Amino acid sequence: MVSTKTTSPGTAQSPAPFARIKQHLKEGLAAGRWPPGALMPSEAELVALFGVSRMTVNRALRELQAEGLVQRSQGVGTFAAPLHQVSSTLTIRDLQEEISARGHLHHAVVHLQRSEPAPEPLAAQLGVAVGAEVFHTLIVHHENGLPLQCEDRFVNPGCAPGYLGADFTQTTPTRYLFEHTALWRAQYSIESARATAQEAQLLSIAPDEPCLVVVRRTFTRDAAITIARLVHPGSRYRLSGEFTP
Repeated sequence: MVSTKTTSPGTAQSPAPFARIKQHLKEGLAAGRWPPGALMPSEAELVALFGVSRMTVNRALRELQAEGLVQRSQGVGTFAAPLHQVSSTLTIRDLQEEISARGHLHHAVVHLQRSEPAPEPLAAQLGVAVGAEVFHTLIVHHENGLPLQCEDRFVNPGCAPGYLGADFTQTTPTRYLFEHTALWRAQYSIESARATAQEAQLLSIAPDEPCLVVVRRTFTRDAAITIARLVHPGSRYRLSGEFTP
């Protein structure tokens, strides 16, 4: 379901406060105001400049960090990312926002949302004890009614205790975790591979259709947050990016 808002003729909606902060910092980085490695404004300075809460500032900085544009060091500050890091970093984008930016309709079908005991390989990846409860969701994201991504995700309850209470037909796991955890870093692997039989069925594709498979693990400073397997039909999805030295 998509909610809509109306505005008076000629009245433009203002961007969210965190988005204004994020755009301000992005423009400064693009203009060279803070060269690679330079110390950027502190959270306290941004709170005073924009008249917002520290939580709002922290969200803007977390998203810039997730995009590889800044580095953050607790107790020290926020720094402009080195160019070599920016060039090799993939952006963690919310699929719902990505689809909406194309002017298309996103909807999600939740096939699984429950707590499960972690087997040994998964426990090691999430840094929990074997047999400890972890959260598991299986969601298929659609663009204009066509299945675009099968998202099979496990979450560390210690990082996001309210995860199973979220309505993932209205928000995405990526957006929920952005808003409820302190994302510090991420690991990716990307390959061309076949979907499993279950994934092929959920995506309505032939069993032998090539897929783009992304496995992504994210972390706080001291714990693994989540590991997700994201499967995209090769004929429906393209991974792209841009880098300006």
